Amino acid sequence: MNIRQSFQNSLEELQEKVFELGKKVNYQVDAAMKSLANRDLELANEVVTGDLKINELQADIEENCMLLIATQQPFAKDLRKIVAAFKISINLERIGDLAVDVAKQNIRTGEQKLLKPLVDLPRMAEIVQDMVLKGIEAYKAEDQEAAKAMAAMDDKVDELYKQVFRELLVFMMEDPKTIGQATYLIFVGRFLERMGDCCTNIAEEVVYIETGDRVDLNL
Repeated sequence: MNIRQSFQNSLEELQEKVFELGKKVNYQVDAAMKSLANRDLELANEVVTGDLKINELQADIEENCMLLIATQQPFAKDLRKIVAAFKISINLERIGDLAVDVAKQNIRTGEQKLLKPLVDLPRMAEIVQDMVLKGIEAYKAEDQEAAKAMAAMDDKVDELYKQVFRELLVFMMEDPKTIGQATYLIFVGRFLERMGDCCTNIAEEVVYIETGDRVDLNL
């Protein structure tokens, strides 16, 4: 195997690790929201402890990126692929951290009954998971148009967050006893909204691979 082919194989292995990280993060987001909706404190704790595997995989990706740059001295698009893999892994790891934050909010509410069945928050989580999947698929395919379409989905996440915020504010004004839990749920909405922002950052990295330009898709 020649040096060039070995390098390409290493890039493909790096892509696969980023893809694996995305799938693990999506599981965390799904589990965190299910733990909240079902008042499942055991599952919430599993999300918290499961974050270690996310961190370990992201650290492995980071190390691979640095090793490839140091030993292969890539340039142009190859270098952009490595830089993008590193930054995408950081954003995925951040989404994992935010999933832990959601789980911790659930733990803080304890066995307290929810103010109402959750509708918009799970919908936000579903959109985020779809964005993550579309993002890592666009990264793997180096498809900037698919990445841009994914980033546009963040508008719906933002819209739902505003709706959640308004609804919970009404609960707090009508009954001060709900302030504690309503505040926790607003935080959950904020965490999910920030996950959407991280997804648009992933889309920006896909565009960067293809064009070499830094664009802002968080507008």
